[in-house]
Amino acid sequence: MVYVAVTSMLAGAATLPSAFAASSSPDLEAQFHAAWRQTMQHTSAPAKGCYHASYPSTVWAKVDCVKAPNRLYLPRHKPEAQTVGNGNDYAAEISSGVISQTVGSFPSVSGVTSESDDGESNDYSLQLNSNFMSTDACNGVSGCQAWEQFVYASGEGEAFMQYWLINYGDTCPSGGWMSYQGSCYMNSAAVSVPDDDISDLGNMTLTGTAVAGGSDTLTFTDGTEAYTTSGDDSVVDLATAWQASEFNIIGDGGGSEADFNSGSSVTVNVSLTDGSSDAPTCASNAGTTGETNNLNLGSCSTSGGSTPSIQFTESN
Repeated sequence: MVYVAVTSMLAGAATLPSAFAASSSPDLEAQFHAAWRQTMQHTSAPAKGCYHASYPSTVWAKVDCVKAPNRLYLPRHKPEAQTVGNGNDYAAEISSGVISQTVGSFPSVSGVTSESDDGESNDYSLQLNSNFMSTDACNGVSGCQAWEQFVYASGEGEAFMQYWLINYGDTCPSGGWMSYQGSCYMNSAAVSVPDDDISDLGNMTLTGTAVAGGSDTLTFTDGTEAYTTSGDDSVVDLATAWQASEFNIIGDGGGSEADFNSGSSVTVNVSLTDGSSDAPTCASNAGTTGETNNLNLGSCSTSGGSTPSIQFTESN
């Protein structure tokens, strides 16, 4: 297949030959772009920090990190009647071992012409969220659960990781932790990203990677641009207990809702790397974020093999 061939070519070259790119048809060019995004999802930056790459280059260029916004992307709370979010979501879940990488994407988008959050157009977040975990980061506090979010915040123009120690207590650990209603949270360094229009949703991907004793890395791609930032895995020890991943487009923090126009339909794909070829489970009501959207969940299917994944639909 052309897609496979292009992926292999990109993996072995720093750039796609410009003459080849220039002569391709629109459909073929779209395949090149998709293959490039897939390559960047699996291409590590040379060191910690923030980086950017533009198609056709597959080499990360260092950029200045920025401070992440003091905006809360809340954990799920008391269940209420709702559409997608606040727990009412699918998660890709494994029964043993740990996840080392998750890629969230939207392979099919139709009927989407507008989105708003509290009246603000094109204000939303893409979130890739872990399960609630019992890790050493809780320092033995009874009832504490660690949690990590990989966040693209359109309204802030930033992408970063937000870490939580839920039910840790009012006195948070030192080192930058902040207190919120008996829990603690902090952010990684953020990378500046564009405020992308909702019409480009089908070209967006969000990747989270965790390496025990090393770094957790967020990679965001949109069309022909890619951005990445990293932080120490030891903040919440994600790599030791990551067994489920939720990915979706939802409100931009504070438990808010992303409201899509009537007639919107989105297909969500969540693919995992966990050292096996077994298909993950479509775990229902397994979402961990408190933000929502106004779409209704459809059916969910699973796939094993080289890229184990779940895929589901949501529409209104």
